[in-house]
Amino acid sequence: MRSRAAWIGRLAVVSLVACGTPEEKAPPAGSADAQGNTAPAADTVRANAAVAGELPLDDPQDFEDARRGLVASDPQVIVEGPSGARVWDTTSDAFVKGDAPESVNPSLWRQAKLDGIHGLFQVAEGVYQVRGYDISNMTLIRGRSGWIVVDPLTAKETAAAALALAWRHLPAAPVVAVILTHSHVDHFGGIDAVVPPEAVSGMRIIAPKRFLEEATSENILAGVAMGRRATFMYGMPLARSARGHVDSGLGKGPANGTIGILVPTDLVDQTPQPMQIDGVPFVFQYAPDSEAPAELTFYLPEAKAYCGAEIVSHTLHNLYTLRGAKVRDALRWSGYIDEAIELFPNAEVVFASHHWPVWGPERVRDYLKRQRDVYRYLHDQTLRLANAGLGPREIAEQIELPASLRSVFANRGYYGTVRHDAKAVYQFYFGWYDGNPANLDPLPPVEASRKYVELMGGPAEGLRKAREAFDHGEYRWAATILDHLVFADPDDASARSLLADTYDQLGYRAESGPWRDVYLTGALELRRGVQKTTLQLGAARGLLLHTPVDRFLTAMATRLDGPKADGKTLTLNFVFTDLDETYVLELENAVLHHHRRILPDPDAAVTVRLTRSFLVRLLTGEVGVREMVFSNELDVDGSRLDLLAFFSLLDRGDGNFPIVTP
Repeated sequence: MRSRAAWIGRLAVVSLVACGTPEEKAPPAGSADAQGNTAPAADTVRANAAVAGELPLDDPQDFEDARRGLVASDPQVIVEGPSGARVWDTTSDAFVKGDAPESVNPSLWRQAKLDGIHGLFQVAEGVYQVRGYDISNMTLIRGRSGWIVVDPLTAKETAAAALALAWRHLPAAPVVAVILTHSHVDHFGGIDAVVPPEAVSGMRIIAPKRFLEEATSENILAGVAMGRRATFMYGMPLARSARGHVDSGLGKGPANGTIGILVPTDLVDQTPQPMQIDGVPFVFQYAPDSEAPAELTFYLPEAKAYCGAEIVSHTLHNLYTLRGAKVRDALRWSGYIDEAIELFPNAEVVFASHHWPVWGPERVRDYLKRQRDVYRYLHDQTLRLANAGLGPREIAEQIELPASLRSVFANRGYYGTVRHDAKAVYQFYFGWYDGNPANLDPLPPVEASRKYVELMGGPAEGLRKAREAFDHGEYRWAATILDHLVFADPDDASARSLLADTYDQLGYRAESGPWRDVYLTGALELRRGVQKTTLQLGAARGLLLHTPVDRFLTAMATRLDGPKADGKTLTLNFVFTDLDETYVLELENAVLHHHRRILPDPDAAVTVRLTRSFLVRLLTGEVGVREMVFSNELDVDGSRLDLLAFFSLLDRGDGNFPIVTP
């Protein structure tokens, strides 16, 4: 995501390059590390030790499954992009070995070790996976004349590396079809490595209905904020170390490379939907509005193998994701897994778009049932408590999975969490307002914080109380007090320092990879300020070229500075000569509307003729607004100065805004 943050949310995650992400040597005991992260406090050490005592962390089953069927593995996987920057590097995670350090939740440490297992694996007869070359998996299915590739990873570079490994050890044959399980970029972005330009013609691309629409437009309107938040969720600026980023729960973390997309030739829009692909029988399940707006799963009757895409994994998933996204439907999600249990009772192995497979009919059924029931439990119990009068924060604090679900590692909160998923269910049905009149129109953060600090008796007294809470291990309360102190006075160095130390402790305790990354990134920014990112929107050019113009123009309207545009009226024609599409833009009432028309509006002040590729160059920063307005590549009827004045009303959308300070 970045100003890729400016346009694309999930996409933004994978093309952002953050500052300072090297592996870091362990600091001396009791001292801060190179990024300023403090040592784990005694309460944190005790809390993490308690986790180790409550869970069977030495249970070998997941490790056996994660290594089962290994065909080949490279000792190190280092993938570089065209500029020489590293797109993927397993050596940066080499510190994840042995017992968990005191600064890492031991359950998350276990997951990090599992996610670090990489190589080419056989799943079933004719079914293989490359795992650990990206945050997601690439699956290869042997057809009658070639290979069917499922989910070609995030980036062209990682996909090419995964294929290179596979082709060294699997029978040589061409790729004859690609299946894209859902509309998130880590499952289609590397398609240019799988299907080079000379092979596009005649290639079958199977995807769920609405795939292209969702893949090219999801989060594009909120991309600036979503991209910035993603730097926290994935710990982009953090060192990979025992006091930094350890794991994302769903995998090591998103790859950072060149993204592409192709238009599907076959759409899955019903269940069951049988299909023959290169002589291999498939039965598809259409599962929209679950983990992704457009999603499918499938069953291979000959191999008795079920691909659960991303509606199943070895973690509790997000019903609400910390980068920001529309809340997901827990009831439908659970229902699709239940439907799969009924449709494919003969499944002997289940594999997915992340993590490792599960084998054996009884284990498969048990795994699917518990994945099904974790989302249904959260859905039903949240509504039960809401209907008893509890608000979202109260529900999140009270709800706990039953022992039969929480004792299963695949249901632990390595990525999503019980607390946030419960709040997501509440939001899905009731929205942000909890019914309490005090929360109907509360004071904004800075004003409220100043009054809270005054109520505390001033900054010094507030800091004293926060230090007391910190010393007693009450880190959530300490963070609340200190957040008010920092928002009341962001230059209060003592409050900032103690809040950063507090976030360290909260991060070290977190079982969720994203929670840990959010806390520790917050601590880093309190110590060093906003960590500006290198933006690589150009890496997503292939995706942007498939984004409908209508979506770009809608996004343009969200950038209009309303107060600045107040009282101004203007009509413009945008004629896209390569698409044979004409749009009339109308500015009035400080709102920008656009409508597709057959002919330009003859009364428009300006008519601009351009290509979509030129618009993409503008969005990727290759062409500035002034250069664009006066470029010979534009055919402008009317005043170019009026056109420049129009673009001056649009915010630039800088994604490097502060989060942990006002």
